[in-house]
Amino acid sequence: MQLKKLIYLVIMLPSLAFAQKSTISGYVKDAGSKEALIGASVLIPSLKTGASTNQYGYFTITVPDSDTISIVISYSGYQPSLKQIMSRKDIQLDILLQPALNSLNEVVVNASRNQDNVNKAQMGVIDIPIKAIKDLPVLLGERDILKTIQLLPGVQAGQEGTSGFYVRGGNLDQNLIQMDEATVYNPNHLFGLFSTFNVNAINSVKLIKGGFPSEYGGRLSSILDIKMKEGNKTKFQTEGGIGLISANLTFQGPLQKNKSSFIISGRRSYLDQLLKQASKTTTYRFYDLNAKMNYELGEKDHVFASFFKGNDDAAYTGANSLNYGTNFGNTTATLRWNHLYGNKIFSNTSLIYNDYHLQLGTAQNNYYQVLYTGIKDINAKTDFTATSGSDHTIKFGANYIYHTLYPGAMSAKMSKTGKKVVINPDSLTKRLSNEGAFYINDDYQVSNRFSVNFGLRVPFFSAGTKTYSFIEPRLTTRFSINDQTSIKASYTQMNQFMHLVPSSTASLPADIWLSSSLKIKPQTSKQVALGLFKNFKENEIETSVEVYYKTMNNQVLFKEGTQILLNTSLDDILTFGKGKSYGVEFFAKKNFGRLSGWASYTLSKSTQQFPDLNFGNSFPASFDRGNNLSLVASYNLTKNWTLSADFVYYTGRPYTLPAGKVLVNGDGSLYDNYYSDYTSRNNSRFSAYNRLDFSVSNKKQVKLFKKFAYEREWSFGLYNVYNRANPYFVYLTTDPATKQPQAKQVSLLPIVPSISFNFKF
Repeated sequence: MQLKKLIYLVIMLPSLAFAQKSTISGYVKDAGSKEALIGASVLIPSLKTGASTNQYGYFTITVPDSDTISIVISYSGYQPSLKQIMSRKDIQLDILLQPALNSLNEVVVNASRNQDNVNKAQMGVIDIPIKAIKDLPVLLGERDILKTIQLLPGVQAGQEGTSGFYVRGGNLDQNLIQMDEATVYNPNHLFGLFSTFNVNAINSVKLIKGGFPSEYGGRLSSILDIKMKEGNKTKFQTEGGIGLISANLTFQGPLQKNKSSFIISGRRSYLDQLLKQASKTTTYRFYDLNAKMNYELGEKDHVFASFFKGNDDAAYTGANSLNYGTNFGNTTATLRWNHLYGNKIFSNTSLIYNDYHLQLGTAQNNYYQVLYTGIKDINAKTDFTATSGSDHTIKFGANYIYHTLYPGAMSAKMSKTGKKVVINPDSLTKRLSNEGAFYINDDYQVSNRFSVNFGLRVPFFSAGTKTYSFIEPRLTTRFSINDQTSIKASYTQMNQFMHLVPSSTASLPADIWLSSSLKIKPQTSKQVALGLFKNFKENEIETSVEVYYKTMNNQVLFKEGTQILLNTSLDDILTFGKGKSYGVEFFAKKNFGRLSGWASYTLSKSTQQFPDLNFGNSFPASFDRGNNLSLVASYNLTKNWTLSADFVYYTGRPYTLPAGKVLVNGDGSLYDNYYSDYTSRNNSRFSAYNRLDFSVSNKKQVKLFKKFAYEREWSFGLYNVYNRANPYFVYLTTDPATKQPQAKQVSLLPIVPSISFNFKF
């Protein structure tokens, strides 16, 4: 109790200078399910001030005392609420919003429309509505969060059909992907064709790609923050669906009505059953499971427990070709406690467990390769958010992570007996490390026109006898030209202690996670950005233009020509370099009306430079694409029918072509006596990529015996509508007649139809 009083006194000391003010705080929730609404807008038009609910649906605003004050509360897809209150004393509210009526023309209160994109001192932050994810065309009926992320400005897609993404010139490992605060190291199913996140279990999705608040760290390029649903506190609900390759089912309801709830959501593919009938050589299955429960201990205390598990298992056995077997998956668990100190300090304390593994074995001709990479994390963190007067929102906290890594790989020629080495994870040398950080951040409203968000993060990392520590300043400023227009600028320093190194020997895409050490220095980055943000038509249309420049040091790759043996010291076969990325991003988004969607265009350049690669000269990063255009639209044709489409175009990614061939008589039969001469890295590009997807859905409430029974939805889609043969990879061969070298393109996905059925009751 003394500790609580001390924390309250220290944080609220600056506010003692402010007299005759009161605090309005509380939670904004769905009226039906009592689910927290994250990012809901709470505005006081007369004072031109307001706040947004945090990731637990909580808000707090300090206002001058007055007889009566009007508050407008709004959230996308819900009817706004207007409340009149007397602000001569501190007030705590539970605000319940009703879903918007199912009409073609949404009724909104213009003054209540959220315009945080203009008014907040934040840059590079995009909230992705779950409805938009559900409405977009999908591949094989699988709704996918990461596919939606790829359509945003500053985000580059990975290879054709994959869900990997690259942000502002950063690599895959530079994206921190979290679900309920737990890190998901591999967010993919089916070799990356789909993500491991079940949309039916997700409450909110936020992407941060610049101007990072100091509460986030550990990665250079982006934070993808995903929050699971809490479960319906008032009634039991069941929803599910079936597509071409998988089925899903979600069940939620109250444990104690209006006080606690649970949700369980599962998805499983039936590819293995289909392949069993069609092929004796191939098998593949994946599944994921989400579970969460929460309990309100009282007005000031709330506890949550979350669990997630996803896994993939695949194998292929061919007579004279590539053979492989792989198993990979993630397991996370999070226990959280929310507490209110008074009504101005909100705290969250979490204990988090992660377990990730990937095991891969391949064999081709007389050679085989095996790989294992695993990570186990134990994480403890605590965060505080405090309001001091009406001008300051202060956040501070600390976290500590204990990492255990299991890296191992080898490649070798098959023995005469055909026996292969199998990696036992328990036999690998563990890499133990400690990572932690302290941070403080202040969102300061200097005036109606000017605000600044500044903070400091102090991360540290230790492995063996080596310890690293840094000071990371964070700064974002906002100057409003008028109510609808603002200019923003940001500066961010980031450090990363975990590295995903592409395996140079794997016959299938596979990567090894390594931690910083005496020889592997942390990756570092500095990023500056400047942006113009403007809204039109009473905030119905959001637009922005952002320019950025980012430098990165201590990038990690394996040395070229490296052969990994089981006893190889991985730290000794790495090479280190630097990267640079800059660009301009255009974004326009329509939020309301029958037609909604967005358009984004990015013009950028990303390069890398390694002393041991490409003769020390800089070269385009393998994910560099100069032009990237995305168009996304959803149109409510009638009350029940919705049409959706997306179009993407981007410059082909770089790859390396040899400058010529060298004839070697009497040797090299595998290559027809010719060896390739490579003079520069990433010296050529695939042809430009473009694709149009289309879907139509029919959603209807089906009544039985004149009473509501259930809601059902049919969705029909086409992926790659005009059947473009987009490049997946290029391989080199020699024409047997002319002996001239040839480069042949391989395409992955032609036009792909999909159909899915979803229900909810």
